[in-house]
Amino acid sequence: MKADLHLHTKYSDDGWSPAAKVVRQCKRRGFGCIAITDHNSFAAYAEVKDDPDIIIIPAEEVSSSEGHIIALGIDREIPKGMGVKETIDSIHEAGGIAIAAHPYRWWSGLGRKNVIPEFDGIEAKNSKSTPGANYRSKKLAQSFGKMVTAGSDAHNRFAAGWAYVVISDDCKTWQDVIEEIKAGRVEVRGISRYIIGTVYYVLHSVFAWMFRGFRKM
Repeated sequence: MKADLHLHTKYSDDGWSPAAKVVRQCKRRGFGCIAITDHNSFAAYAEVKDDPDIIIIPAEEVSSSEGHIIALGIDREIPKGMGVKETIDSIHEAGGIAIAAHPYRWWSGLGRKNVIPEFDGIEAKNSKSTPGANYRSKKLAQSFGKMVTAGSDAHNRFAAGWAYVVISDDCKTWQDVIEEIKAGRVEVRGISRYIIGTVYYVLHSVFAWMFRGFRKM
């Protein structure tokens, strides 16, 4: 089963697509599981959680004071703006696992110094990160002995599924998927971002930053 563990909808300030359309696109592309990880929002999950044809993991991408953290398997929205350790603790209190999102991403990544042992795992492949950044993320996970995840980081439905993990087809619920991830029974696949994509990403990020009034996500 293919699972994209990093997706955004219109509930992210920089997202475009309605949650239902993101889900529909993922089903068309043969995905059996997704996690909608909107920036500091848990709203999309309520809209799509009961879809009978795809597993939806309750999730969020939290903006800590030092960078982005993916929360998987949570039962509530995690507040933004806290320190890394405090954010991880809040994710654990909400029943979830804390993943260091694209740690080597300029602007929103945590950087090596903020990836602390309390993390449950590290995002080893993100289709919006460069090959070098993804390679370093994978090596960082190995050095910590942490589980890995992967996701497209798509901010519109057309990019959904560009990076993902492969898990057992025996998974029937999002809890089953979380247990597979925690056990390390995942295979990371997908693409990275190359030159043209990097240029587009930088321009899009700068203009989005200006549109937000020069506020970080």
